[in-house]
Amino acid sequence: MPLSEKHDETKTYDDILNAGPPLNQLAKEFITPTELFFVRNHASIPAVDLSNYRLVVNGLVSRELSLTLDEIKSGFEPQTLIATLQCAGNRRKELVDYKPIDDQLAWGIEAIGTATWTGLRLGDMLKAAGIASDRAAHIGFLGLDGIMRDGERSSYGSSIPLDKALACEVLLAYQMNGQDLPLAHGSPLRVIVPGYIGARSVKWLCGISVLEDPSDNYFQQVGYKLFPPSINMYNVNYADGMQLTKLPVNSVIVQPEDRSLMAAGKIAVEGYAMSDGEHEITWVSVSADGGETWQRAEFLNEPQLWTWQLWRTEFDLPSGTHELVVRAWDTAANSQPETIASTWNFKGYVNNAWHRVRITLK
Repeated sequence: MPLSEKHDETKTYDDILNAGPPLNQLAKEFITPTELFFVRNHASIPAVDLSNYRLVVNGLVSRELSLTLDEIKSGFEPQTLIATLQCAGNRRKELVDYKPIDDQLAWGIEAIGTATWTGLRLGDMLKAAGIASDRAAHIGFLGLDGIMRDGERSSYGSSIPLDKALACEVLLAYQMNGQDLPLAHGSPLRVIVPGYIGARSVKWLCGISVLEDPSDNYFQQVGYKLFPPSINMYNVNYADGMQLTKLPVNSVIVQPEDRSLMAAGKIAVEGYAMSDGEHEITWVSVSADGGETWQRAEFLNEPQLWTWQLWRTEFDLPSGTHELVVRAWDTAANSQPETIASTWNFKGYVNNAWHRVRITLK
């Protein structure tokens, strides 16, 4: 089944692919089929000529590198990792329904997916270049996609702290689910930063820079920053914003869908939970009465770092309207806030309030 297209209201042209799986196909399997893995873009997918492709590594390095894809594949030990990626805007629609959010993509719960990624460790690439200064503190990334903003063309960019970049889980991936990386997912090379918002896993990677400060790219300094509920697009000072990195604990009901009409009796409730990747999900509680009483869900896979946790439970419910609610905890005892009001922000990022689904049984 194809992805369901989402439209990016921040752009004035309509050739930008943003898509997620139909909800009846979301989280059906631990590994998301490539054709059902969500796509988030800020510009048109670039045309990449592999014969001219080079990855450039520069900045505070001992030696600058300029490598072809073949040199990357042959010159570094391949690594494989299963990791979940999640868009910072996942579950934004609930925030929009609570209070309007302008010029942002109104994702539901589908901007998430888990894949098997193969490539090389970013740390190995940085070792090959050599970090030349004790002032080095961030690693910047630059993609090949061209973005028009205020009449000027620029590329998508981002950065992560050096200590995260050197962690063994951060990859430069050229394969996804055992096949060459598809163009829509960043071919020929993309960054995979498990546990961080998806925006830091830059696609169509062409540049890596060792930096003293975070990247000055728009999407690092403005695009993906978090603000408290009191800040809006009219009083914002982007210098005060928090640069988004780690994902918060989150859990979501996938089935049944909101506003479902079903037969009374035994109701199966299924979903996913996710933490920052460094901590496993240890407990998922589900309520069928709006949060008054709870029962523990069973896990459908063994908990592991850097991935989502699929879960399931059942209720025996009479006819009428019922509010299903889910919340989760991880091994650091992190959990979720109860209300949408406490997570609302004018960009609509990292909503991890208790997820609620209303169903009617007859």
